[in-house]
Amino acid sequence: MEDPIREQSIGGIVLDDDEYTVEQSYFRNKYNVYDPAGDLVLKSKQKMFKMKEEFPFFDSDGNVVFHVKAKNILDVAGDYVLTEEGSDEPVLILNKNFTFFHHRWTIKSPDGTEIAEVASRSAILEALRSLIDFLSFLPHKYSITTPDGDPIGEIEGHFSFRDRYDIRIHDTGSVPKTALVVGAIAIDALEGN
Repeated sequence: MEDPIREQSIGGIVLDDDEYTVEQSYFRNKYNVYDPAGDLVLKSKQKMFKMKEEFPFFDSDGNVVFHVKAKNILDVAGDYVLTEEGSDEPVLILNKNFTFFHHRWTIKSPDGTEIAEVASRSAILEALRSLIDFLSFLPHKYSITTPDGDPIGEIEGHFSFRDRYDIRIHDTGSVPKTALVVGAIAIDALEGN
């Protein structure tokens, strides 16, 4: 069987542009993802009152295409699995590395191979944001790197009444952009940014 991480499509969705804009709704963890032309390409919303965190993702027509779900109940640091709709086979593993005041995630293929790391750029800003509520409006900024530390993208928030940020992906080598974009969106949702 071909490794799903090598395919360009996840759940029939191909995200191969260099930049996407993500907007969160005002009142709950609902996200819309737009391509550079401003067309809606993905939607997501957190399922409420679940024992395990779960985010289904929908195409622009409202069809579920994949899910991100916690492996365990109330994970502080743990694994989240991305699966295509109708399959129990993982496509991506999102591993939250527990650190104080610093968001750090590893994106892995189903066999456990690390393909990228997503990390907040400023531990000081994250600490202030965590300790002082009124600073939570400050935009988040993340770097996306290869396992060797080479930069391949970034997530950059905007000053806005609702969470709005851009995901930029540069040369990814053999890793499909779709996997990185989907992983980055899921990580932002899981962080509750």
